[in-house]
Amino acid sequence: MATAPPFGLILPSRPVLTNPAVVSPTQYAFAFPSTPAFTHIVAFLLPGTTLPDGILAGVYVQLPGASEFKLLGAIGTEKQSAIFRVSGGGAAIPSGNGSVEDEMTDVDDTSTTINGTATVGDVTVGISIEPAATISSQLEALKAMQASSSTGIVATKGQQGPTPLSTKVLAQRIIQNAFNFLASFAGNTGAGGQEVIPLKSFRDWWSKFERRIANDPTFLERDADG
Repeated sequence: MATAPPFGLILPSRPVLTNPAVVSPTQYAFAFPSTPAFTHIVAFLLPGTTLPDGILAGVYVQLPGASEFKLLGAIGTEKQSAIFRVSGGGAAIPSGNGSVEDEMTDVDDTSTTINGTATVGDVTVGISIEPAATISSQLEALKAMQASSSTGIVATKGQQGPTPLSTKVLAQRIIQNAFNFLASFAGNTGAGGQEVIPLKSFRDWWSKFERRIANDPTFLERDADG
């Protein structure tokens, strides 16, 4: 592997960048102003540069105001250059050719937008030499995220199951269940004709209720059916 920085970067209408900062023997960083506005970045291997088998160079971007880098895609010996479209807001979206594309909205010719707000600052493009399997797994995760978003299937914390019943509703359903069972055992006694229920009937209801809870713990979460 070459000891000198083996990568170059092109932004339309700007000079070619071929002198990145060396972060580590396998990591390089290009920093440049966000102005004038741009929508595409071209990353490429310098002539004569090759990477070992099973190794790719992941291309990441950090836009002004962002705290993290987002994977755009990768280049390597078999694909020595790639054009990436970048975005000031939202997650990067994988395209069919193994790169990640998204649209960046331009406010005018002198600014880049970050989540809808005009921002001026430095953009950093990081290039990291990594195992191809590592980069491929990241791209697959991005594709899965895109598929989930497009179908509306998005996992959200706190939405993993039904909302628990309130104590009041739970008590009402238990009482309704008992009433429905015991009503058939009501009888008349005394001169006033007051309805009474044998205590044994209540015990029978409780035994049945316990068995049903054991066999179907969620039945009270559905409409009470006796």
